[in-house]
Amino acid sequence: MKKLIVLATAALIGNLALAQTKPWDHLGRDATPAEVKAWDIDVRPDFKGLPKGSGSVAQGEEVWEAKCASCHGSFGESNEVFTPIIGGTTQADIERGRVKNLEQGSTFPQKTTIMKVATVSTLWDYINRAMPWNAPKTLKTDEVYAVTAYLLSLAEVVPADHVLSDKNIADAQKRMPNRNGMVFHEPLWKVSGKGDVNNAACMKNCPVDEKIHSSLPDFARDAHGNIQEQNRVIGPVRGANTTQPPPASMPARTAVAPAPVVVANATGDAKGLLAANACTACHGVTNKIVGPGFNEVVAKHKGRADLQAYLANKIKNGGSGVYGAIPMPPQPQLSDADSQAIAKWIASGAK
Repeated sequence: MKKLIVLATAALIGNLALAQTKPWDHLGRDATPAEVKAWDIDVRPDFKGLPKGSGSVAQGEEVWEAKCASCHGSFGESNEVFTPIIGGTTQADIERGRVKNLEQGSTFPQKTTIMKVATVSTLWDYINRAMPWNAPKTLKTDEVYAVTAYLLSLAEVVPADHVLSDKNIADAQKRMPNRNGMVFHEPLWKVSGKGDVNNAACMKNCPVDEKIHSSLPDFARDAHGNIQEQNRVIGPVRGANTTQPPPASMPARTAVAPAPVVVANATGDAKGLLAANACTACHGVTNKIVGPGFNEVVAKHKGRADLQAYLANKIKNGGSGVYGAIPMPPQPQLSDADSQAIAKWIASGAK
């Protein structure tokens, strides 16, 4: 009898334990310190998280010309692919920490990055995690310091012979043109605070404001190529197909699905390689965006016997002067097989 009672009690305890176990209790594991360190890369305004390192303005200029100028211009002035980074600030702005051209009533035509950004850590952090466009997170720490120094020198925040480092970056912060331009909206920091928008609470059958507030004229819709082809390969897609006329009415609102991740494969899928390496951000198939369209390349070198080898070298190592002043940045992340696959596709007519 005692044995039966013990067995029954054990069975009851076992059943209770199983009842308390959730289906997901055995899923996943704790992240390792190395994994946490790899993810924890943000740099805050007080420079917490900033790694040790340094880079000079001169070094930054070299990196910039090789990896950044094709989209941003040699002096951060480009308005072809992205809006200008540099411009619109003065020595007076640096002295008072507030940009005059941002004040209400200003007629300055273009709001640049350096006009708006308040903290130098924002520049450093964004360059570190998101640039270059076609190969984010590939810059070394000292290269990030150097590129940041180059941009700050263009804005006259630091001198042309400056070496920016984790030791003196706080001094650069003291000269940021818009360092006093941040706005603190206290209600947003309180649980009971009032928001900064004024909309009716609505979960279904909500009124929709279909008024178009701004639009491009038809002749400028495709001025910089098909915007739909210029999205990054990861993340929500928002670009319109600008090779087609605009819709006559506002499309129905639907959830934005994430773009599929395109993975370059060993079979030499040229179009997959173009997408995976953001080549279409600068090149259309039939039209110039930043660099020439692929069909333009074929036409320019028509009849060249070694065209595939020539293009593979240009793709891998970069170059300049063939289509104007904007350089073709090198693509060292491509294997020889991948660069040959892209070159073969272009040389065969880019179809």
